[in-house]
Amino acid sequence: MNQSLPILNRIAAGVLGGYAFTWGFCAIGIAALAALGVSVHAAEHGVMLLAFLLFLCLFLWAFAAQNMVKVWVVLAGGAALMTGAALLLQRSLVG
Repeated sequence: MNQSLPILNRIAAGVLGGYAFTWGFCAIGIAALAALGVSVHAAEHGVMLLAFLLFLCLFLWAFAAQNMVKVWVVLAGGAALMTGAALLLQRSLVG
């Protein structure tokens, strides 16, 4: 069981951390493009095309990186920062 923990950590980082980071990227990307005057649907389509590539790169990085603490800090920290920034931007656009 102890030998499988590092692999499970990398899988969790790749799938869960990559998903959270990509979610934050999509949220801030769509909000920023909408703030610049791009229609919401066009912003969604453009950002989602990039999101597929971003998620793939993040997933592969989680398996290639030597320092898993750095992977988790970047993925979780980036996800939290981008999602928070997107929330603030969306609130300023709506209200």
